[in-house]
Amino acid sequence: MNLLPSACLAVLLALSPAVHAAPPKKAAKPEPARLVRVVLQTEKGEIELELDEAHAPQTVRNFLFYVDGGFFEGGVFHRTVKPDNQPNNKVKIEVIQGGINPARESEQRPPIALERTSVTGLKHKDGTLSMARDTPDTAVSDFFICVGDQPELDFGGKRNPDGQGFAAFGRVVKGMDVVRAIQQAPAEGQKLTPPVKLQRAARKP
Repeated sequence: MNLLPSACLAVLLALSPAVHAAPPKKAAKPEPARLVRVVLQTEKGEIELELDEAHAPQTVRNFLFYVDGGFFEGGVFHRTVKPDNQPNNKVKIEVIQGGINPARESEQRPPIALERTSVTGLKHKDGTLSMARDTPDTAVSDFFICVGDQPELDFGGKRNPDGQGFAAFGRVVKGMDVVRAIQQAPAEGQKLTPPVKLQRAARKP
């Protein structure tokens, strides 16, 4: 018996596999935070840092250039800032400042743009790692570590007259006792005498 066209269609539909709507797409997982660990070996002990590449990418990449290139071998912590050695500053801070091997200064990269805390969301808390600078966009290789919370170093803070703050890009996760020991080392004014030697810096596997 011949099937009418409508009947043929019904048979075909009955024999065809069921057609289902495409399942809804799963929401994309947020990108994991890109955190890089670096260990600074100093003559007073180890300081382990955690660099926040997700929030301060340019500053972290700049710092890692000096780490990976061995620039901190023979580097020094050369400055300590304490409440009693900054008589000309109305706004007091507490930090230690270090840098690369002075013999390799001619190999430094050009200054980097300032990644402001108002953009990165990072703040200058106890143990924060940040870049030393003069005017905005002049940071090269010198860095500092906060001893205690230092909000006046954030964007809008009054330590620097330009109010742009400094580029926080990481924090100390181990070795704040070493940081404090360096801060209390002998100094003439803010100059550590002698400077505290940095023996090496390397990424932690």
